[in-house]
Amino acid sequence: MTAAPTPSPETGWLNRVTCAWASWDWGQAAINAVMTTFVFTVYLTSDLFGGSDHASQVLGQALTIAGVCIVLLVPVTGMRSDAAGSRKRWLVINSLLVVAACAACFFVLPDERFLWLGAGLIAAMSLFSEFATVNYNAVLNQISTPKTVGKVSGFGWAMGYVGGILALSIVLFGFVKPIFDWPGAETEASLNIRLVALFSAGWFLLFALPLFFTIPESPATHSQRIPLSRSYAVLFGKIRDLWREDRTAVFFLGSSAIFRDGLAAIFTFGGVIAAGTFGFELDQVIIFAIVGNVVAATGALIGGWLDDLIGPKAVIVASLIGLLVAGLGVFFSPGPAGFWIFGLLLTLFVGPAQSSSRAFLARLAPAGREGELFGLYATTGRAVSFLAPALFTLAISWAGATVAPGHAQRYGILGILTVLLLGLVLLIPIRSPQRATA
Repeated sequence: MTAAPTPSPETGWLNRVTCAWASWDWGQAAINAVMTTFVFTVYLTSDLFGGSDHASQVLGQALTIAGVCIVLLVPVTGMRSDAAGSRKRWLVINSLLVVAACAACFFVLPDERFLWLGAGLIAAMSLFSEFATVNYNAVLNQISTPKTVGKVSGFGWAMGYVGGILALSIVLFGFVKPIFDWPGAETEASLNIRLVALFSAGWFLLFALPLFFTIPESPATHSQRIPLSRSYAVLFGKIRDLWREDRTAVFFLGSSAIFRDGLAAIFTFGGVIAAGTFGFELDQVIIFAIVGNVVAATGALIGGWLDDLIGPKAVIVASLIGLLVAGLGVFFSPGPAGFWIFGLLLTLFVGPAQSSSRAFLARLAPAGREGELFGLYATTGRAVSFLAPALFTLAISWAGATVAPGHAQRYGILGILTVLLLGLVLLIPIRSPQRATA
């Protein structure tokens, strides 16, 4: 694989290298949107696998194991790839492992005997995807300048949303509710859903290839490799140094972990609320997801432009305020029309918050330590990933004792909004990175 030179400011921020980088996000959207959110996990937690409650519990256990592995391993792997100058190599390797695990889901037949296989493969996808994403995010400073990092980050998020739109559309109209009859739409032994796994694996691989052959490898920051036995000692030493040198990064890692958990909960529970509170059918949920991705992509592009103009903190603060207002709109909406209006407003603000959060950290990262910081970024997010689900559940439990049966789920929205508000309060005192003037 040949390495392309890092683009200079004169080439413009939208160029062959940044497009290749964003193409990976386009492809990876099939893993997030199709496999782990809207389609395959719905199949895996259905009654086909011994009851939805049991299957959901098994999937949760598998993802918990993956989450623990991520918390323990991601910061070390990011640091080691920085030190060895192997950021691109591990991005490629982990991407291929995601593709392999996704394709193997084809063999998860609709039988309880295959439940743990399916759950294990979903957990493996989650694990290797997180490893890959750390190095993918760390590449951001290699392909952008301080003055364009916001636009490039926003472009990547937008392409991820657009990739999700097209992948979900193909899955919906080609496999789930096909608009024409073809062998891949066969539902016997859930063939159509199992073929979705092969489609998603192929989609990710196809759109990851431009990155594989275009993005330059990172330079090594250490003349010698860091032994695995010393990795954690070195990591904790670097964290101590970071605390002494720039506490802004440490404080931002904490605040962003909280509000990013709220952002993740919007996607995790959005479909659940649409179906349970507002009566959406599965195909309606997928259609809303497609339209929502269009709006989110637009928001990410606008947010990326504003990021470079006014700074990432201002964009994140404005987005979180917008999310709180839109979330209250969903909570007070009496029917599906209100969910469509305020739900799409939620998606409009999610993209800028995610994109500028990544750009904020990229602006703070010392040269050669991007993988280390983005590893901590992933780990801190995982460390509090219980918060939004816990408050979502707690709010529903509290409401269940005070409101009419069948109306308690709506109150879970307030639990998610509480997490976003907490993240906003912790973010406000944090100093914004200096804006580039050149």
